[in-house]
Amino acid sequence: MTPAPAGPPQPGSSRPRRAGLPGRRAPKRAADRGASRVFRWLATGAGTLILVVLAAVAVFLVIKAWPALSTPAGQLADEVSLLGGSTLLEFVGPLVFGTVLAAALALVLAMPVALGIALFISHYSPRRLANALGYVVDLLAAIPSVVYGLWGSLVLAPAIQPLWAWLGDTFGWIPLFSGVVSPTGRVLATVGMVLAVMILPIITAVTREVFLQTPRLHEEAALALGATRWEMVRTAVLPFARSGIVSAAMLGLGRALGETMAVLMILSPGMLYSFKLLVAGQQQTIAANIAGQFPEANPMGVSTLIATGLALFLITLLVNMAARAIVARRKDFSGAN
Repeated sequence: MTPAPAGPPQPGSSRPRRAGLPGRRAPKRAADRGASRVFRWLATGAGTLILVVLAAVAVFLVIKAWPALSTPAGQLADEVSLLGGSTLLEFVGPLVFGTVLAAALALVLAMPVALGIALFISHYSPRRLANALGYVVDLLAAIPSVVYGLWGSLVLAPAIQPLWAWLGDTFGWIPLFSGVVSPTGRVLATVGMVLAVMILPIITAVTREVFLQTPRLHEEAALALGATRWEMVRTAVLPFARSGIVSAAMLGLGRALGETMAVLMILSPGMLYSFKLLVAGQQQTIAANIAGQFPEANPMGVSTLIATGLALFLITLLVNMAARAIVARRKDFSGAN
């Protein structure tokens, strides 16, 4: 016997029911209790703690730097003259310039090498060799910055000075390589190379994981259409990993911006707006300057140094916000999700 056709919806009903099927209620949500509730509270507390710590750091920097920020330039000149400037802006400006220049140089040197290593590990090398290389690269991140500083000042600087001299003689017409090349090698170019080695592990690790997330069907489709291995990487892997590459670059840039000991031990400092990478006594970074000047600074000098730390905090915050904005724009079409 066939079921009777469904009649018109009854008055007061929200929607018609299927014939022969009883009305179904939406499943009730599982009760959030016991271990589930504890885990939710812990996760929420951890996320809130990050915001609280970030806000506490910002408040601390503003409070400690306020004496230098609120003091008139004429009164502040005598206090900060020993630190390298007559006013707060003249003191902070060259440090910001040197910090950004050193970090940008390290990023330019590290990105091609990191991408090449990540591509080799993820798509070219045998599995056993890839695992070994991955471990070696990850171990670089465990080396303390003091060790990098010792290596850069005692080994790299004397060894690479002939290369800097050759660059100065051959390409001295380029502003980056102009000027009298330092005979010691303690210049920003050497610092950039050391920082590039320091940020190499984090960039390589992030990009390697993003490359491995490329859908296998995309790679096989490119190969099935006759693409070579490099063409497959260029058309399928790199577009998919673009946002992940940007995220890795910004993480490495943030690491280079805040490096202290390696820069302090290698660089011959200066307080100039100079693009000369091979000349000593030209640039200085914020973090290295704080570490070098803090023990002998007077109270107003300490406040001025903390004001430069506030500038570094803002630069790092802006870099991370820019990275998040870039990733959010393309996360639906890449490996960033």
